[in-house]
Amino acid sequence: MNVANRYLVSFDTRTAIHRFTDILVIGGGIAGLRAALEIPRDLTVLVVTKESITESNSSYAQGGIAGVLSPEDNFNNHVEDTLVAGDGLCDRTIVEMVVREAPNEIEKLVEIGTKFDEENGQLALTREGGHSHRRIVHALGDATGHEVMRAIIAKVKATPNLNLWDDTFTIDLLTHGGECVGAVVWRPSVGVVLVWAKQVILAAGGCGMVYRETTNPPVATGDGMAAAYRAGAELRDMEFMQFHPTVLYVAGSARYLISEAVRGEGAYLRDVYGERFMLKDDPRAELAPRDIVSRAIFRTMERTQHSNVYLDLSHLPRDLVLTRFPGIAKVCRGFGLDITKDRIPVRPGAHYMVGGVTVEPDGRTTLPNLWAAGEVTSSGLHGANRLASNSLIEGLVYGATCGRGAADACRAKPGLPAMVPMRFVANEDEPDDRLDVADLTNSLRSLMVRKMGIVRDGGRLDEAKLDVDFWCRYVLVREFDKRAGWELQNLLTIARLMVESAAEREESRGTHFRSDFPQHEDATWGQRHTTRRKADGDHPDTIAPASSHN
Repeated sequence: MNVANRYLVSFDTRTAIHRFTDILVIGGGIAGLRAALEIPRDLTVLVVTKESITESNSSYAQGGIAGVLSPEDNFNNHVEDTLVAGDGLCDRTIVEMVVREAPNEIEKLVEIGTKFDEENGQLALTREGGHSHRRIVHALGDATGHEVMRAIIAKVKATPNLNLWDDTFTIDLLTHGGECVGAVVWRPSVGVVLVWAKQVILAAGGCGMVYRETTNPPVATGDGMAAAYRAGAELRDMEFMQFHPTVLYVAGSARYLISEAVRGEGAYLRDVYGERFMLKDDPRAELAPRDIVSRAIFRTMERTQHSNVYLDLSHLPRDLVLTRFPGIAKVCRGFGLDITKDRIPVRPGAHYMVGGVTVEPDGRTTLPNLWAAGEVTSSGLHGANRLASNSLIEGLVYGATCGRGAADACRAKPGLPAMVPMRFVANEDEPDDRLDVADLTNSLRSLMVRKMGIVRDGGRLDEAKLDVDFWCRYVLVREFDKRAGWELQNLLTIARLMVESAAEREESRGTHFRSDFPQHEDATWGQRHTTRRKADGDHPDTIAPASSHN
């Protein structure tokens, strides 16, 4: 069997372009930028983003940010709602920490200029699936992420010690002596650059593009998770991909997210015959957690042999619908749908990776000098299923925590970041034939929907593993020189980890449902996590001091 490369590209420190910074932040979403803003002004910070700084999952977040801000609510309520959604796999200590920090982080957003929606001079609060109280702050009706990121980006650009590189693809994390020492990045104007840093904060987002049906933007190809895995960091609970129940399903349309808040405000789910089916599946009906709603939709689509179900807002006040959901109304209007009276065709789509790089309560990963925050991580907050609107607050809390921790660790290492002489050469027996990268990427994404989707079983997972392993054998040994090739390699790496983890967990919990193991198996699994870490003999490190090569 061919062995995957430790790095995706060849490099030599004698001829490479170098950049030095105290702290490198990988990712320009809410977690990465919150981390950057927490770092003291006497330390240099470089933030690299894959595309424009405005292009991240955070910017597309519709529903809002969860936090206890109402006198009718309390921390215990928010904690318990999170634990229930997490289906037995949350770390209660982490949940309590994040929930208690949430109001402070929301207040800091207001202080830097975020304009949340208000009612009677107070922050307007809504409710989403799985929440027992109205505790979701939102902005511009259904464009919370856009407004929050607008304010944060403005603050970042006004902070003198923060340098920003847009359109910079992070290919790999640099390691030496078992520690992270920076990253290999690619910039269109200059090519490969080696960035050396005393501390690295990974906030590269999720991997929703591993599925054909997804709410994620094209940038979400699991680059950070895959790079961390190649560098030797531990990944955890990769079987838990959360599917959003309601994604607009219209021929010719991008898969546009229809916010959880639509059901929070009282919308009904109906099948093709007009029947409101959620009442039979769960006493919480449309306000049940996302995994329950997604599976109910899946079963309904199979029962009716119809490609989707429908969201119905026609019984709600017209003014409320148009005020709360102007963005959704505009998108649907483009397809001739009036959401105040027409039913919206929807079906589930991959939305949020609950698993990811394992982090400690302070944001440390298992790889020294590497910190991580946001969707790229498995922190213990979400357990087996994320509670709606808990992700942005996790990004804020862990971003701030990582920023403080990395700054303290950086000060413990006086002087400039050290460059380590090294040279890496990709496999010399790389095949000469060209690959159709786009076709293989589409094949992988389709396979994941069919065999690693909302409902899984051992037979289909075994078939998926055979296909993914076959593709990995001849794709991961190659050296590409363009982003599409690196993204394919990252998607294959993540898909393999997801399928292996799903096959290992022989029970159903949270977002992971096995039709051949439909019940909890607490005696075997309980609080047990699945973990993936590169074996010592896997992906051999062929780096050697540059001076030893001609």
